[in-house]
Amino acid sequence: METIGFIGLGNMGLPMTTNLIKAGYTVYGMDVKEEILQKFTEIGGKVAKTNAELAAQTKVIMTSLPTPQVVEAIYTNPGGLIETAAPGTLLIDFSTVDPKLNDDIAALANKNGLHYLGAPVSGGVIGAVQATLTIMVGGTKENYEKALPLLNVLGKNIFLLGDSPSVGTRIKLLNNLMIGFYTKGVAEMLVLAESVGLSLDKVYEILNVSYGQSKIYTRNYAEYMKNEDYQPGFSIDLLLKDMRLAQQMAVQGEVNLPVTNQLIEEYEQMSQDGFGHLDISAAYLSEAKTNKKEEVL
Repeated sequence: METIGFIGLGNMGLPMTTNLIKAGYTVYGMDVKEEILQKFTEIGGKVAKTNAELAAQTKVIMTSLPTPQVVEAIYTNPGGLIETAAPGTLLIDFSTVDPKLNDDIAALANKNGLHYLGAPVSGGVIGAVQATLTIMVGGTKENYEKALPLLNVLGKNIFLLGDSPSVGTRIKLLNNLMIGFYTKGVAEMLVLAESVGLSLDKVYEILNVSYGQSKIYTRNYAEYMKNEDYQPGFSIDLLLKDMRLAQQMAVQGEVNLPVTNQLIEEYEQMSQDGFGHLDISAAYLSEAKTNKKEEVL
């Protein structure tokens, strides 16, 4: 089977590489955290210490990284993938970045004889574990077809959206903007439900078969809040990062998004209040805390 390189073995990257290894691929991985690298070796992964070491092992390199700044550094800094990958290498980035960065990296890749796909994903940690991710691919059909056997190992809903390497990212930012809306709405609704003496389980049971149902409601309540588990599958700070990128996209398109702008301010306040490192479901904790303060006043 083919050898794959994978940079970024966090909440998404580790289960994605696990599925690749289970499918028979040899995977060389990199991450900044030693404890994650230990887990990676335990599932059969091979650790590379530098981009050059990883690039020497493979002609397919995947990345799943937390911020545009980290993505840009991994690809474009001295010793980065653009410099160290062999001509003909296929680069696949699953990260959520700003669309211009996709386009810039693709241009540098082409200039250096490399191939690039922008392929952000949706489905969260559970989707990564269960290999049911939605993968939004921007790039040429030829590169997409080369990547498709690998993408089929990782996801269930895979879309080639056009030659532009950033088209998938633009759709991903719309998706995460909606996640921001739903998450805040769920948090406010549940705090209101509690305040009028309703059972949150009963509210969930009813709304889950009504038009108020959403995947985010199910995720945030049934998988996190009900278990009082706010360890981050997708943190408030990362959601805030993505909402800011969507806001930036709106500014560039000269589109006014007043509710989005207000929501971003509220997520910024959540982060400042110490909730940013927690899962997005902790928006409920923030909302409850805010309302308790208001009651005291």
